Amino acid sequence: MGKDRFRSSEEYDEQAHRLYSEGDFDGALEVLREGLSHYPDAVELYIGLGYARLAREEFAWAGRSFRQALALDPRHADALVGMGEVLLRMGGHAQALACFKEVQAMGHDQDVDLMLTMGRALLREGLLASSKDVFSKAVSVRPDNGEAVAALAFALHRLGDEVEASRHLRRALRLDPDLHEARVYLGHLLFDRGDWEAALREFERVSPGEHWDSLAVWRVIELKRTLWEMESGDTRLLPWEARLEELESFSDLTDRLLTEIEAAANGYASSSSPDPGQLELSLGSCPDEGRVHTVRLPEGQVLRGTWLDIVRQMRDLAGFSHEPITHYMKRLAERWHEQRGVEIPATDPAALLRAAIRAGLLTLGEEFDS
Repeated sequence: MGKDRFRSSEEYDEQAHRLYSEGDFDGALEVLREGLSHYPDAVELYIGLGYARLAREEFAWAGRSFRQALALDPRHADALVGMGEVLLRMGGHAQALACFKEVQAMGHDQDVDLMLTMGRALLREGLLASSKDVFSKAVSVRPDNGEAVAALAFALHRLGDEVEASRHLRRALRLDPDLHEARVYLGHLLFDRGDWEAALREFERVSPGEHWDSLAVWRVIELKRTLWEMESGDTRLLPWEARLEELESFSDLTDRLLTEIEAAANGYASSSSPDPGQLELSLGSCPDEGRVHTVRLPEGQVLRGTWLDIVRQMRDLAGFSHEPITHYMKRLAERWHEQRGVEIPATDPAALLRAAIRAGLLTLGEEFDS
């Protein structure tokens, strides 16, 4: 403890940033609190605290931290961007946009990292046109930045412009061939279009160990079995099957069951010799119980699809598209319990959403049988 007393605020900030990057938000919070006990006027520590709270979805506490930072430095760009993110999460879209515009008016529209942070926050909340504008500005400032070009592609796809989205993804990958997320995204677009050979080529350009999207790994296996007529046990499939097993091993038995439900809802067969027609129908097919519903979120967004589709959309809007659907449901149920004191089952999408609707946390757009 005596040794820590002589650490600088920058050292506390750097250690917290490392922990944050590793996903250890609790550890980052502890370091930041300790740092602030020694340096109560350190703006960067308040900003770090705000982002750690934001990552834990503790929006009120995050807002408090960013306000404390802004009280010390009203024109601090990172604090303004963080405050904007909090406002977005709490439904204050107009105030958030004002924060972001102030940052750009201060000349930080040349800071690509800040622009990407703002654009992603807008995209996460479904403000698609605004996110596209921010990403377009970032690309105009740094046309050689593959990450910015890929971000613009994601916004274009969400806006329904698949042609331009594909073009920008290809451009991003020419600029930076190691943008794995963009390459996998392009693979999914090609798969959706029915261009399975091209989709497989893109998926395979990311090594199995670099794949974190279990859906993409599933598609590689199924495409190889279908297009190359591979049988289960083929040595060329082993690295992909091993990676899929690794990704699935991160979840418990319930998670695996729900992963199978998710796969079934998208039409993926688990047989060793899938019917090519199943691939053709994979995006649109769903089980009989997967009738379409409409749900309104507290922030006003309207989501439509099967129960699983709606939970997936909620996860993506929250900015956790990288997270397994089962992990997201558990965290969401825990957060509702902490904030609203209601018990929501996280066993499957239908149970979670029905219980949330009955508790008044979400609004259903149609009647359903209890």
